[in-house]
Order: sequence, then C-alpha cells, then structure tokens
Amino acid sequence: MQDKWTDGDAYEMYVGRWSRQTGKSFLSWIDAPHRSRWLDLGCGTGALTSRILQDCDPVSVVGVEPSEGFLALARRANTDDDRASFVQGTGESVPVADGSVDVAVSGLVLNFIPEKLAAIAELKRAVRDGGTVAAYVWDYSGHVQFMRYFWDAATALDPSASGKDEGVRFPVCRPAPLAALFSEAGLTEVSTAPIDIVTPFADFDDYWSPFLSGVGPAPGYCASLDDTARQALKDRLIETLPTDPDGMILLAARAWAVRGRA
Repeated sequence: MQDKWTDGDAYEMYVGRWSRQTGKSFLSWIDAPHRSRWLDLGCGTGALTSRILQDCDPVSVVGVEPSEGFLALARRANTDDDRASFVQGTGESVPVADGSVDVAVSGLVLNFIPEKLAAIAELKRAVRDGGTVAAYVWDYSGHVQFMRYFWDAATALDPSASGKDEGVRFPVCRPAPLAALFSEAGLTEVSTAPIDIVTPFADFDDYWSPFLSGVGPAPGYCASLDDTARQALKDRLIETLPTDPDGMILLAARAWAVRGRA
C-alpha cells in the first residue's frame, strides 16, 4: 500500500493542525537569526512556512513540495507573496542554488523520503557555510497518542496491520538515528530535542473523521478496509480512547527535532 499525499484539506485535519503547534516550538529551539533566508523542504500545505513567516522575520522562505495538490493549498493560503514562494521538488532534488539559504528545515517529512541521506546532503548543499539544517519527525513508536491508539486497535483486530504502522516502518524517528544521519551527511554540532504538545479532540468524530480520508499511512489503511472491518476498528477505538464526560478526547504527541551546522 503506497502512502497517499494528494488532498491538502484532509492533511490539514489529520496532522497539519498539530504540525503548526509543533513547528512553533521547533523554530524557537533552532533560534535562527532574524532576516535569514529559509528553505522548507516538504512544505506540504504550508504549515511550517506560515509559522516561519509569522515568528522568524525572514527575508524569504522557499517551500519545496512534490505534491501539486499540497502546493496549490499552500499557495492559496499564503498571504505574503513578497517573502514566500512555493516550488515543486523532492528531497533528492531541491530546486535552489548552492549556498542560497541560511536555514534549511523539514517538518514531519524526513521519514517519508526514500533516500534520506541524499535529502540531508541536498539541504546541506543549499545552505551557506555556517548555516543551519534542521528537521523534526513524529515519535511514531512512542508518544504520538492519536496514531498510537489507532495502530494498537488496528493490530489487535488485524495482526498484519503491524507492518503498516509508522512506528515499525520508520526506525529513523528516534534521537540516535536522526543524529547519526545528520552526522553522516557531514553536518557538525548535531543535537536533538523532544517537542511535546497536547492534541485535544472535541469529540470522537473530530478524532475519527481524518482517518477516513485515505491521506497518510493510518488513514490509507483505514480506507482500505471493508465496511465491516472499518466499523470494528471504530468500535474498538470508541472503547479504548480516553474520553471525558463531555466527549472530549485529550491526547498528547511528541516529535523529535534534530539540527546541525553546515
């Protein structure tokens, strides 16, 4: 099953809203100088790009993204054409000149890039000497509860689902492998840090609806089920999710951030 990344609005409801929260802490941790030139690889719907524009006083931000559907939403949502631009590209081929940016970042994308070392090398190429390369990814195998509850319920009903679980598929999403990847790419002063946020859902429908879109690994698995299996999964989640008397589901999520110097 290939991960589907086409519907920007569906992505926003699934993880885009949480990426914005995580991105704020990530950018604070990077602490890049104001008036920097930025590159946002795998910009998706523009969640991190918009946060850079809001919080970091950049000279410019170039968002790079392979999905035309996501790029269309990012362009539509952007209101700062003087500083932000969006171009189609991949981790293995970033369409910017050597040394043309001061900071190159990537949010919640690195694990999906097949040639990860090549992608970090591309970011390093794009950054000037002394510039920063940084990324963050979900802690899939640990503390991303809205995904963890889903996959735990799915594998309890269908053991074969374990192979589709991001916690199994993406071992790079831990501090030691991330640091090793950045060091192997030739970056220096490499460090990692956790970023924790709360992910409240107003009710079960707010939690469940994004999984019906097919956008991303867990929604893709959910969409592949027949009606009977999908209902069984829904029922199990209703039983297992921590829900307060008002119906709210209060969960937490962790991302791991990594940075290095070019």
